[in-house]
Amino acid sequence: MATLTIRLPDDKHFRLKALAQSRGVSVNKLMEELSTLVLAEFDAQTRFQALAMQGTTAQGLDVLQRLDELLEQKR
Repeated sequence: MATLTIRLPDDKHFRLKALAQSRGVSVNKLMEELSTLVLAEFDAQTRFQALAMQGTTAQGLDVLQRLDELLEQKR
């Protein structure tokens, strides 16, 4: 396991400590959880961009049109 040292403004550190305490975890565990969320978001964006590059503009517009139709049906 790696160790990472970061510099934060005092007020941000205080708020992170308070958040961790309210969740009943250490600041270390909170940062691990937050980094997991950010990495999952990055992975999803990367997969989306890779898939988007395989399609065409017409296919993308078709998907958006179908989405609009589905949303309209639910209203």
